Amino acid sequence: MDSAEEPPSMLWGLDPIFSAFARLYIRDILGMTESTQVPGIYFYNLHPVYKVDVLGIVVSKRERDDFFCYGVDDGTGVINCLCWKSDLLKEEENPSKSKAEECDGAQGGFNPVAELKKLRQAQKQRCHLEIGELLRVRGKVKTSRQQREIMASTYYKVNDPVMAAQIDWMMEVPQLYRQCYDKPLQLQPNTEGNTVDNPLAKATNILKDFFKQKSVSRFRPYDVQDLLQPLISSQPQTASADLEPVAGPSACQQLRQLLKEVLQTLQDEGVVYRKVKSQDEVYHVTVQDKDLLIAIKDIIKEDSKRAKYAEKGCHILHILSAVRQRYSLNVSKAALELVLKSLECNSDIISTSDNHYTAF
Repeated sequence: MDSAEEPPSMLWGLDPIFSAFARLYIRDILGMTESTQVPGIYFYNLHPVYKVDVLGIVVSKRERDDFFCYGVDDGTGVINCLCWKSDLLKEEENPSKSKAEECDGAQGGFNPVAELKKLRQAQKQRCHLEIGELLRVRGKVKTSRQQREIMASTYYKVNDPVMAAQIDWMMEVPQLYRQCYDKPLQLQPNTEGNTVDNPLAKATNILKDFFKQKSVSRFRPYDVQDLLQPLISSQPQTASADLEPVAGPSACQQLRQLLKEVLQTLQDEGVVYRKVKSQDEVYHVTVQDKDLLIAIKDIIKEDSKRAKYAEKGCHILHILSAVRQRYSLNVSKAALELVLKSLECNSDIISTSDNHYTAF
């Protein structure tokens, strides 16, 4: 990456991902570009990253005096994780001393030393892994000998006999990608989008809150028009240099224009859509439209059974095409993404990989 394309290092702290352990796929960790401004900082989609959180199966293992080197595979790639041994793993036990301590504990009842020894043994077992076991690693990303690796600050074995931890991980990480990692980074202050001064942003938030609080599934423009009236009334009146009012659009015209812009913004974001475009201007709230949710779920359920989609599931563009053919031509990709997110949160579907979905 060219240094001109990188955001200035002084602004990196404004990105919340920079101070967090990023839950990235190993494939993306290996593919990140290193900063030309500060070595040891990497970029994913212009987000500065230097520490990550990984869950995967141990596929290789090397042991040295001071550390373990585990090869971890999360299904997208393999990365080496350098896990330093704690003093507990390096110290040697004294059998005769331990036996004497246990005898003392047997005579006196509860022996804190023996219990501490059990606790240390349990900690050792969680830090000492074999091939095929599940490992959770948090640490800094490092490039050594042109090879990307993780310097672990925390690592432990995950006991996951029914794969509950892995399923939770597979559910959470795609949501983090959609909500954080794949969204473009905006570090510069956006004065146009400031909700304090921008009536359009205020009006959009008012309608979103109204839809959520009242569980609105469909509406017409005149149903929500009065909600925006206070924004028009509070706008300062335009005046000329001699402080006399200047003729302009009436309050009613301003209200209609604001409502038109808000509805267009909500459609662009996929929050609302028009199932049928006619003179009767009816809008449907995407995530509240039960018919749309059922239609999309049925499409994924039926098409996932076909041999073509059995392995990876249905791609989002295939789902979009099917929805437009079988339900409504006016469903946008943004609206479909909101529905897929809602269905996935309700465990009706699952994302198998990037932009692929299948039904349970």
